Amino acid sequence: MVKKSKKAKAGDAAEEGTEEGAAKSAEDSTENKKNKYRKDKPWDHEGIDHWKPVSISQEDAPKGGLLLEESSFATLFPQYREQYLKQVWPDVKKVLAEHELTADLNLVEGSMTVKTTRKTWDPYIIIKAREMIKLLARSVALPQARKILEDETNCDILKIGGLVHSKERFVKRRQRLVGPNGSTLKAIELLTNCFVLVQGQTVCIMGGIKGIKQVRRIVEDCFKNIHPIYHIKELMIRRELEKDPELKDENWERFLPNFKNRNVQRKKQKAKKVKKKSKDVFPPQPTPRKEDLQMESGEYFLDEKERQARQRVAKREAQIAKSAEKKRERAKEYEPPAASKPKKRRQEDGDGESAKEMAARLANKASSSGKAKKQRSASDLLL
Repeated sequence: MVKKSKKAKAGDAAEEGTEEGAAKSAEDSTENKKNKYRKDKPWDHEGIDHWKPVSISQEDAPKGGLLLEESSFATLFPQYREQYLKQVWPDVKKVLAEHELTADLNLVEGSMTVKTTRKTWDPYIIIKAREMIKLLARSVALPQARKILEDETNCDILKIGGLVHSKERFVKRRQRLVGPNGSTLKAIELLTNCFVLVQGQTVCIMGGIKGIKQVRRIVEDCFKNIHPIYHIKELMIRRELEKDPELKDENWERFLPNFKNRNVQRKKQKAKKVKKKSKDVFPPQPTPRKEDLQMESGEYFLDEKERQARQRVAKREAQIAKSAEKKRERAKEYEPPAASKPKKRRQEDGDGESAKEMAARLANKASSSGKAKKQRSASDLLL
């Protein structure tokens, strides 16, 4: 072992000290850079609720106007909505005029436009107006679509067209979401406090943020082959649990249903037998052309007028044959039905007898049978 001198030890300690000092100075410099432009904010403290919606009234806006430039949004609408939008457009203008907005309907392009004005006092109302015209384009009625202009109401338009590739499967799962007579959709609306409209390849949702998230999850899972009834059952249980104040801070997993995936075995479709190609030496004959068929019938060598005349004659003959067949079918309705032959009844013995003769004959028969029985019993006793 080589022993270090005292001077060497002192040098090592000095190097370590310089390294620590350099690291501390680097950390201080980074902190100074971060806090260089940061100042105390006396108006921002922990008691402020940053998620509380800010309400703006017309009196709060400055007299000269809040917006400096015009903002506008446009959206297209399908042709089948044109008639409804023409009828409702004066009412749309009235609704937007309350918030100092203007609206244009272009029937040539098939578009709706909303614009701000100098008097617009709410800066976010143009976004709400854009959502309103989107909902109108997706078949939402005006009395329902105008609710989106309220601060507490939000909306979401889901595109469901690309969630399933097969068209038949898409139609079945969309119908599953609606339910028989719209019962499933109505249950979802009641449990989430949202308005839901399924139209074409989109689903429009209006309501609170929490309800929109729940509906979005139900719709996406429905197109992943998870039935909405499972989510409806879970939402009903959650609603009942919310009423109990004792369960407010507890975990609800033990109360919620846990549905397992089941692989249902289905009958396998038999594979179609592929016909084996015939190993012929000679290839099959080519299909005859139109000219070849005309040459066989002799039509090819006729003039255009003669060819048209022959076609007219053939068409006329076919019409005559068809009309004659229809006449025969109509005439069958007026033909009288064939007379049914009377059924032959079996002739019984004694048809010509009168009632008195039949009664006498039956009485004689009964008396003779009774005497025979008495004679037999007497003879049996003698033996």
